[in-house]
Amino acid sequence: MNFSKNTLIFLTALCLALPGALKAQTMVKFATLAPDGSTWMKAMRQFTEETTARTGGRVKFKIYPGGVSGDEKDVVRKIRLGQLQAGGFTGVGIGEMAPEARLLDTPFLFKNAREIDHIYKTFDADFRKIFESRGYVLLGWAEVGNVNVFSNVPVTKPEDLRNVKMWIWEGDPIAEATFAALKIKPIPLSITDVMTSLQTGMINGVYGSPLSVIALQWFARMKYVFALPLTNASGAVVISKKSFDTLSKEDQKTMLELGDKHFRALTLQSRKENDQSVGILKAKNLIFTEPANTAVVAELERAGNEARLSLVGKLYSKELLDKVEAALKAFRAGKKS
Repeated sequence: MNFSKNTLIFLTALCLALPGALKAQTMVKFATLAPDGSTWMKAMRQFTEETTARTGGRVKFKIYPGGVSGDEKDVVRKIRLGQLQAGGFTGVGIGEMAPEARLLDTPFLFKNAREIDHIYKTFDADFRKIFESRGYVLLGWAEVGNVNVFSNVPVTKPEDLRNVKMWIWEGDPIAEATFAALKIKPIPLSITDVMTSLQTGMINGVYGSPLSVIALQWFARMKYVFALPLTNASGAVVISKKSFDTLSKEDQKTMLELGDKHFRALTLQSRKENDQSVGILKAKNLIFTEPANTAVVAELERAGNEARLSLVGKLYSKELLDKVEAALKAFRAGKKS
């Protein structure tokens, strides 16, 4: 009897001395389309390992890479159902959670990386609030990079794309608005069906960042790359707010700090590797074509503006569009002066 009392006293003292030691462990199931071994997954594993270490093992992760949990829409649905808790997404998945953030993916919005960084920093708090209002917590932005059009015929102007059997990510409103503004009728497919469709000849044109097109092996079926980026593709790592709220304030802070650290580093590394990927594609004899003239660039920018306006009220408000475009205009004016 005395032994039992002493044991109880000891355990009580241990709990008081080490409040984190006996806390329930949180297992975060995380899914992404990024292939294992890719730059994306290396960064994700660094983030998860450091988070687990910094939280004393209270937060652990199980990762499902390479699309084994389905397309991005499938992953979002599984997060809503509680089958998964977190994911790494491109714009399509982001749009399922926070449609307003797709404004950042609209065509010909940015001209360089300085503009991208300025807008993401300026509106970070706004977009975080939008994610939270929908039941998600943004752990960090992870830019996919500049998106180019790849094809088997040379493209130097919009009309050339009408000779391409162009793929479009099924259900992506940004891509739909972009190609509609360019007067092109693409072929909608899930991203998981692209390689098979390239092999059968159902499509002979795709779009993506140089790094992603190499990682997905699509480049092997392509001959030309239109050098002017169509857009800059966003990426984000997100956890369900329900799961995040089960963590202690300390562990929440740790996860947010490490997300900011690792995913900012991933963005910078992705930019570097996308630049290197251009060299790899050229070494593989893919031919980069430039816009035929300055009038073509102006035409593409007008199409981008048309696409952005067409999505007002569908994805984002006119107020948000005006605020982002005004911030860009002011930033460019400041740089010029």
